[in-house]
Amino acid sequence: MQTILITGGAGFVGSNLALLLKEKYPSYNVICMDNLKRRGSELNLLRFRQAGVQFIHGDIRIKNDFLQITGPVSCVIDAAAEPSVLAGLDGNTDYLIETNLNGTINALNFSLQNKANFIFLSTSRVYPIKTIESIHTIENDTRFEIGPNQVIAGVTPSGISEQLPLSGSRSLYGATKLASELIVEEYNTMFGLNTVINRCGVLTGPYQMGKVDQGVIVLWMAKHFWKGKLSYVGYGGTGKQVRDILHVKDLFSLIDTQIHDSEKFIGEIYNVGGSRKVSVSLLELTKLCEEITGNKISINSIPENRKADIKLYLSDCNKIHNLVQWEPSISTTEILVDIFTWIKENEHQLKPILS
Repeated sequence: MQTILITGGAGFVGSNLALLLKEKYPSYNVICMDNLKRRGSELNLLRFRQAGVQFIHGDIRIKNDFLQITGPVSCVIDAAAEPSVLAGLDGNTDYLIETNLNGTINALNFSLQNKANFIFLSTSRVYPIKTIESIHTIENDTRFEIGPNQVIAGVTPSGISEQLPLSGSRSLYGATKLASELIVEEYNTMFGLNTVINRCGVLTGPYQMGKVDQGVIVLWMAKHFWKGKLSYVGYGGTGKQVRDILHVKDLFSLIDTQIHDSEKFIGEIYNVGGSRKVSVSLLELTKLCEEITGNKISINSIPENRKADIKLYLSDCNKIHNLVQWEPSISTTEILVDIFTWIKENEHQLKPILS
């Protein structure tokens, strides 16, 4: 039997990982720690009780909150974060830095005390904005694409790999996650802590409480479901900006392997996303949401770019694929149908949060 601690455990990613782990390994002790700051995270508490997942109301920023966890822990999955790329841009950076950097240090120290493996969920946002915006792109009818004959290291038509240079600014959110990555690497080298870093693309699926700045796939479906309003913001207001997307179940399949075959991954960093295979532009997303919901809504066009936005991001996941043959298995359409079904089945509960 293993005991696994998930920080940010009542959030979208943490809660799904916890419930999937408990479903696959009923004998495991799965502990979720969360401060319940994000609206909608409280909805997971009943799911935890029903599944036998232990919940601890604690804050990753407060090291003494970890004292609530008794007994040995074999693995820590750090899924706690202030995940908005716009966080801190109003000048208030305290919560962002205390959660995304200081909180990670607290989780690392807890892992060290328990000699627990440490899986860090980072983000593709560690890659610099200016470098990504310098990628040569081509425009077709529905999306921007990465063009051929790239001159930037780590960039091919397949996407952006771990070799992309890291010099430059990347958003305050991305900076806190990159700083955490550096600290994670130090704990691995200096203290011998078994660590792995996953740089995730856009993660999505049921039980994500989507907002404009984080969780846009769920937001887009929700606005179509309840006939709300949306906007194409930036890059001419055409909706052709692109992201790869990954269903949280596909992330789980990799995390499952990293927990149970950890020696393969120690000390490494991996891009983890939908890649070109599972990607979508906002324009394409609109068409799919219209087809699935049967609703067509008003979408404004705002040509001006937002601060910290990027035109295109596709994860090149060849490094992790070559190691363990991992790749996404759930298509863009399947992801959206899954989200639609979840919203439809929980309409009254979700409407105050998502509509």
